[in-house]
Amino acid sequence: MNLKNSFIAILILTLINSCDRNRLDIDASQVKVDIGYTDMDEVIFKSDSIRLMNKHQEFKKELQEIYDYQVGFCLKIGNVSDSMFYTSIQEYRKDRYIQELESEIQRCFADKSKYEEIIRDGFRHLKFHLPNKKQPKNIVFFNSLFRSGVFCTENEIGIGMDWFLGDSNRVIQKLPSNSFFSWMKEGMNERYLERDVIAGWVETHYVDPSEGTLVEHMIRWGKVLSLTEAAYPKFDPSIILRYSVEDYQWALDNEYQYWKYLVKQKLLFKTNDRTTNNMISEGPFTAGLPDQDSPDRLGQFLGYRMVKNYMNNCEITVEEMLEVSYNDILQAFKIEQ
Repeated sequence: MNLKNSFIAILILTLINSCDRNRLDIDASQVKVDIGYTDMDEVIFKSDSIRLMNKHQEFKKELQEIYDYQVGFCLKIGNVSDSMFYTSIQEYRKDRYIQELESEIQRCFADKSKYEEIIRDGFRHLKFHLPNKKQPKNIVFFNSLFRSGVFCTENEIGIGMDWFLGDSNRVIQKLPSNSFFSWMKEGMNERYLERDVIAGWVETHYVDPSEGTLVEHMIRWGKVLSLTEAAYPKFDPSIILRYSVEDYQWALDNEYQYWKYLVKQKLLFKTNDRTTNNMISEGPFTAGLPDQDSPDRLGQFLGYRMVKNYMNNCEITVEEMLEVSYNDILQAFKIEQ
């Protein structure tokens, strides 16, 4: 092989390796983030009266929004006087169901440090890509009594640990099936915990709400999911999409047919809430489709694929992606059968 051919071969190999490399998989280990962690559930359930009342005053001052949510909305204690607060917590602790639920949370999540580090690493990656965006000041672990898995305030993220116990857990299995359907219980999986934290913060603080057409809602979710992937580039895409591995493969295999259905039915530019909810919202499947074997949220999935397609083809940064219009992403999308 002569020198010219050798150079061409090296260039081709370099291009191939460049294409194969995940551009989001960067080293963010030196990025500094300042996030505090609080186990509010442990304080509320295990503290003696003196510690609890000290923490009560501290939380009211330093974690007001998330504490109001925890005490007022989740525990339903409300704005009681300080003198009555400990009595209310004692009543909460005496409940046999609460005791069983708390026991399972403590057993399954005895060591929260591993979650803290993965969450911190996710925010390092986001800060690398978006250095000027808001970051949370505190991550709070609490028992939401199945009110929410992730709850974001202006500066905090609350994680309802009860939502990640797993569908095989005895407490989850006992949840009433007329309120907590099987597909909901299947989603209460620990593997989505860190993903949900990042996605919740991104949706709340980084990507503006959409009030337009179905495709605008789809692409908005595509941006949310792409930022979540930027935070966790090594996560399997099924985790980013909050799918099982099988459901993610189904979505990939049927991507073209889903796109063709949306185009044929002229749904992309619909603005009614029912169409949007069918394609975007959680459920046992994506409502409105002829095939009920589909996973839910196929609109989110296709939005993610559209944004990913645009970023790969245009080689733009994560920060630039946030500013790209919905129409530009839509017009650039090409899908093959």
